[in-house]
Amino acid sequence: MSDISWADFEKLEIRTGTIIAISDFPEARKPAYKLAIDFGELGIKKSSAQITAHYRKEELVGKQIVAVVNFPPKQIGPFISECLVLGAIQADGSVILLQTEQEIENGLRIA
Repeated sequence: MSDISWADFEKLEIRTGTIIAISDFPEARKPAYKLAIDFGELGIKKSSAQITAHYRKEELVGKQIVAVVNFPPKQIGPFISECLVLGAIQADGSVILLQTEQEIENGLRIA
């Protein structure tokens, strides 16, 4: 682990968003879903997330999550990911989503 400056951290736009649509991503190398996430005034962004081990598609729609929204778009197979959904990576490599404790406005900045 290496240290970063506070100025480096402030460059990250970590925001709240609500998953509004989800689909399978069979072309992904590791099992993943394609997500559409509503970030309020920032609009709807797409993301690929390797969260299939702990989440079914049906339970994810309406879930509020936390994501980095200012990375450049990334090509993942035939899909363009526009944000990075944040989660804790367990020892087995599976991911548990970071979520808000209470429902709040989409697009709020995390500090």
